[in-house]
Formats: sequence, structure tokens, C-alpha cells
Amino acid sequence: MAFIHSIDFYLPNNELSNQDLTRQFPEWNVEKISAKTGIKKRFIADEHEFASDMAIKAANKLFEKTKFDKSKIDFLIYCTQSPDYLLPTTACIIQDRLNLNKIGAFDFNLGCSGYIYGLSIAKGFISSGIANNILFITSETYSKYINEKDKSNRTIFGDAASATIITKEKGLCKIGNFELGSDGSGSENLIVKSSGVKGSKLYNELEKTDEFGNIHSDKDLYMNGPEIFNFTGTFVPNLIHSFLLKVNVEFDDVDFFVFHQANKFMLDYLRKKTKIPKEKFILELEDYGNTVSSTIPIALCKIVEKGKVNSGKKVLVAGFGVGFSWGASILDF
Repeated sequence: MAFIHSIDFYLPNNELSNQDLTRQFPEWNVEKISAKTGIKKRFIADEHEFASDMAIKAANKLFEKTKFDKSKIDFLIYCTQSPDYLLPTTACIIQDRLNLNKIGAFDFNLGCSGYIYGLSIAKGFISSGIANNILFITSETYSKYINEKDKSNRTIFGDAASATIITKEKGLCKIGNFELGSDGSGSENLIVKSSGVKGSKLYNELEKTDEFGNIHSDKDLYMNGPEIFNFTGTFVPNLIHSFLLKVNVEFDDVDFFVFHQANKFMLDYLRKKTKIPKEKFILELEDYGNTVSSTIPIALCKIVEKGKVNSGKKVLVAGFGVGFSWGASILDF
């Protein structure tokens, strides 16, 4: 068995409000942005603040809050799609900057389903005896991939990092079983084309206007919103029902559902299609935006802080998006 011991998160100092966006894009008024996305503000990393910097701040914040002895951490897992370098592995840099023991450390590249995948890896390592106490960090600076003139993506995405300690000892909640999947046929619907070795050779940096009126080049983040919506609308309800069947948990026995916090419009659609009661469905993106792999841990952290979950509660967590990829698990509090 494996348990989440504690969770915390870090937000950069720069706040980007809907009013700020409206001043730059007058055709996008505040009410329109809030109604469509459910987001009122998001936080953006400084020019010289990178995902690794945020990762370290999130981890140190968690260590300070919990007084957890970081010398007991015997593995570091780092989820990001905005690494410092293609090589070396950013996790090794983070291990050194956190002054952790010379422990195992690696990155993995996943976005919106990254937290679920990371929990599954950590549980596997603990269950197999590879590690006893794992520091799992998610950190993303999508803002560095977004063109300043791309109003859609700037409205949706924010930067953030989360840190989670996962142990073999009983803690905040027990990590249950998983269902994980992918469909790479949708990979070009959320992509930075000129990133990586292949992309840097094949694509250019000429700006263009896409079919949705957003300006970007191949070095910027491109998102085909309708295709992403079609994917989630098809796969996520099926994922929830197949997963609950797999783990032999009744739908009504789940106390809360914490989905990847993509945007309010999408989440409302998924809630209604999956027939989840409104009082069981968590929305925690108004003050953060879509922070990619950090949305689920931020939401979990907030519902714990607000006292919504206590002993005996079941929380279903589900991530889905870029890749395409998806995953779900049950957390028993």
C-alpha cells in the first residue's frame, strides 16, 4: 500500500486578471471570459523564473508546513512539459538544489493526466520496495510557450507547481488502483511543434493566425479546442464508468470527484454527462486557471484545507488531455 502524506502548491507572484486581458483584447470582456472559462485570474512565472524554480519553492513550502524530515526522502519524481533542458534531467538538478540525499530521480513528460500517472509510479515504487518516501513534484510554465497575441490560451492557462509526499506509512489518504490510457492519434491537437529534436528541424517561427483567430508560430503552444472538447466528452465519461467497474466501487459511494481543472464549460459538460451531483463535483480553477499537471493536487489541497474531506471519504481523481492521455484513481481518506 501507498499513502499521500501531504500536498502543497506554489504560485508565481505575477497575477494576470481578466481585466488585464480585456485591456489587451477589448473584444473579450470580463464577463464573457468568466462565464466561458470559470477563471478570474491566473499566475504567470517571471521571465527568469522557470519550472524548476517553482518546483523547488513548492517542495520547500511543503517541507516547512509539514516539518517532514527531507533526509527521509529516498526518491524524487518530477512531472513537467517545460523542463530546463532536454538534457540533463531536471529532476537531478532539483535533487541537488533541494539538498536531498543522492537518491534516485527522474522526469516524465505528461500534461493534464500527469498527476495520476505520477501517483501510479510512486505507488509502484513503494509497493515493490524501491522507495519508502517519495517526493512527487509537478511544475509547469506553459506561459513560456504561449504567444502574447494568443488570447484563447492566455485566458485558460496559468503557471503553478505542486509537491506531494507519498509514503508507505498511513497518512492523509490511501492511494487506490488505477486505470491509465492514451490515444496518440490526437497528439497534434495540443502541441508545441518546434519543440524537441524533431520539431526544431521541421518547423519554423513565422507567425500565423489559426482557424480560431489566435496568432502563434510553430514555437508556440497550439490547441485545437473543439477536438480537445470532443475527446474529453467521449473518453472521460467512459473512463469514469469503466474505472469504477474495474475497482468494484459503486458510483454513489464516491464522495467527491476531482477532475483535471481544464475550464468550467468543459467540466460542467462532463459533470452533466457523467451524472455527477453538483455537490460532489469539485471546481477549483477560478483563482488559478488551467495549471496542467498541477490542477488536481491544487484542488485536493484546497478541499482538505476547507475541511470538505475527512476519514472515510472516497475521492475519485481523473486527469485527461494532451497526448491524448488519461487516468483515474480512488483516494481513500
